Amino acid sequence: MLPTRQKVLRRFWYAVMPMSDLGEGPKPFTLLGEKIVLFRDAEGKPVALQDRCAHRTSRLSAGRVVNGNVACAYHGWEFNREGTCVRMPQLQDPERTGNFKIPAYHCTERYGQLWVCLGDPITDIPTIPHFGEEGWRCIHERCDVWDTAALRIIENAFDNAHFSYVHEKSFGFADRPEPAPLALRPTEWGFIMDSTVPVRNTDDLTRAVNIKSAKELDRVYEKEWLMPFSVRMTLSYANGLKHIIVAWIVPVDDKRTLFNQFVLRNDTEADSPAADVIAWDMKVTNEDRAILETTDWDVPLNTRSGEERNMPIDRPGIELRRRLLKLLQDHGEREVRRDEPGWTAAAANG
Repeated sequence: MLPTRQKVLRRFWYAVMPMSDLGEGPKPFTLLGEKIVLFRDAEGKPVALQDRCAHRTSRLSAGRVVNGNVACAYHGWEFNREGTCVRMPQLQDPERTGNFKIPAYHCTERYGQLWVCLGDPITDIPTIPHFGEEGWRCIHERCDVWDTAALRIIENAFDNAHFSYVHEKSFGFADRPEPAPLALRPTEWGFIMDSTVPVRNTDDLTRAVNIKSAKELDRVYEKEWLMPFSVRMTLSYANGLKHIIVAWIVPVDDKRTLFNQFVLRNDTEADSPAADVIAWDMKVTNEDRAILETTDWDVPLNTRSGEERNMPIDRPGIELRRRLLKLLQDHGEREVRRDEPGWTAAAANG
């Protein structure tokens, strides 16, 4: 599937960066192959516009923010949050600009993140329980671009069969390749996977979860897939710790994906320093990244195509692909692949 060619995917919200990363702006970003510029208006609210001046197509992200508008670096034309040109310095009356506009996109702030939807939203931003509640802390962990498809990252999150291999150096048991059993519960916009996985309690994990007495732990998973490319994982431990991973998987284009992740925890800095928590989760996700960046980025949704073989434990990935294929069909679309007419490597790379 080529995300940039599936129109319905433009109708979902994507967390493209922490608001703290935006600063004063403007900042460039590419979402589903669409180049956008992000900045704050005069009230400090985030704005997303097409990153292309209506005058001579210069990138607005190369300009600056003036009184809550983005000003082009080429000739100084200014555009407000609706994409309307509100000032042309070259005119005798700079405010008489005519009806020059550029596309503006839905943009808002929630959970400390900047959210963008390129089309008419078909669902709301996902609800994240415990965010901002007393007794829970939020730790931002990473926001970087991986050279792999968004669907590969999502599917990997529900794959119990790779722990003994990909995570042998972190928590997996090399001599226990049989995957832990799992159960799936369907939801309106995805599913929840329940599973209990034995893990090695290494020194790194001990510092992250504050359990020192056991060499092996049972990690209880409740993982939720939020269509199309988001994951919420609650990892529960015997000491009462809940480590909730919230991963916003954002398709930059067909080949590249932004991995934007924070965690919620019902403990304190004294229990496990944030630096140790981040170091542990970065170690695990970097192990995933090293493998996923070797995979084919055009993931087939049709599991009967014969392009990829499956085994029984792949049930979450099969269900994930089935649901995405149904989403396309429900909105009058079909799966678009890289052998389709009109697809080019340049288009995939944004």
